[in-house]
Amino acid sequence: MADADTQREAVRAAAENVADRLEDEKEYLTDLDSAIGDADHGANMSRGFRAAADAEADADDAEPSDLVKQVGTTLISEVGGASGPLYGGSIMSASQTFAEDGITAETSVDFAEAYLDKVKDRGDARIGAKTMVDALTPAVHTYKKSIEQDDLPPLEALGKAVDAAERGVEFTVPIRAEKGRASYLGWRSVGHQDPGATSTLYIMEELLATAEEYLEGDVERDATAVEQPDEDPSDVAEDGAADDDEGGE
Repeated sequence: MADADTQREAVRAAAENVADRLEDEKEYLTDLDSAIGDADHGANMSRGFRAAADAEADADDAEPSDLVKQVGTTLISEVGGASGPLYGGSIMSASQTFAEDGITAETSVDFAEAYLDKVKDRGDARIGAKTMVDALTPAVHTYKKSIEQDDLPPLEALGKAVDAAERGVEFTVPIRAEKGRASYLGWRSVGHQDPGATSTLYIMEELLATAEEYLEGDVERDATAVEQPDEDPSDVAEDGAADDDEGGE
């Protein structure tokens, strides 16, 4: 296990990397959300994680678990609608898994499982509903199996989890939305990539990139890159849909 100073540095680096990536992808996430949501997912995620990264930079002596918890509290205060409690509240709750032993392979599995459980509970979502859960669930299950059953090093396990999340994003394209604003489009939601699953993949890719800087080992990615749709996702946006995106972002 890395010492507390290294863990603090890694958490701050991860927050900064995620914030930068979501800023870079903000327009694309907005386009995806314009098709089956209310077109604010990119802006909300970018704003929330930028604020979280800035807050991390100012917390000099915080324990690693407290830094993770602070990401959650910042998202709750900075991200509007259902997404703030969904992302932020779930991170806050799951951060408790790091409180005693810090960030280890074992506690990272506990964190991933706790985060997934809270997201599913808060969003009332399940696999196949066309939400972030479709990317998050296979990622968490793959990570847990890789660590606990296959005895892989954390970096390799995380690489496999990112591959699983990528396949989960692809899975959202041909299925019908059952949660949030997208569900009001009915079968017209088919053929569109879920923005929440997509941003979840981006976050995981940046966690992996950060881990490569702090952990020993190599990562081989297996999944095919997710292709962006040829059509303009905003073409099928519909007025008058419900405002609640809970579970779908």
